[in-house]
Amino acid sequence: MANLMSQFQQTSGRDPWLWPIVPRLFVFALIATGVAILLWFLWLVNFKDELEAARAKEETLRAEFSKDYKKAINLDALKKQREQAIQYVNLLEKQLPNKAEMAALLSDINQAGVGRGLQFESFKPGAPQLKDYYAEQPIEIMVTGTYDAIGEFLSDIAHLSRIVTVGNMEIKKKNPTDERLDMKAIAVTYRYLDPEEVASV
Repeated sequence: MANLMSQFQQTSGRDPWLWPIVPRLFVFALIATGVAILLWFLWLVNFKDELEAARAKEETLRAEFSKDYKKAINLDALKKQREQAIQYVNLLEKQLPNKAEMAALLSDINQAGVGRGLQFESFKPGAPQLKDYYAEQPIEIMVTGTYDAIGEFLSDIAHLSRIVTVGNMEIKKKNPTDERLDMKAIAVTYRYLDPEEVASV
């Protein structure tokens, strides 16, 4: 032990290459340990970043799995809803007339008003507006009649076998002494597009 201590006492800080073997090995071991610790910490920092990225990815994957799992659980219900929606769309499509049936629908609207005792001041079908799968046919309507007759006329339109919407309604008295009212409205009917029209859209 005394020999070991004497080797450390013979060291000079100026020239480490001339030191005895034990102090040189000790210093080398310290430097190697320091480098190893430094590399270890650098690796740990890099590993920590990778670990955090992996944890974030795990959370994302868990959320996606949970979402997909819920969809899978509800798949049968969603398929049933889809079938119901398809049936409903098919039912609505059957209510859309084709171009040839539009004249009959316009006549039905006119007859609904005449049948309720309304006097038509104007019944002007406008230009059809082509959409992706159907066409909208606006009709400018001006009628004169009693409040009840106008209400029954609108109810009759709502109960037609074809889809007709009524909007932009203006109702006002014809004159102060008359019970009758004037109604201006835009009725919109919908129809299938002909193959030529589908090609042009």
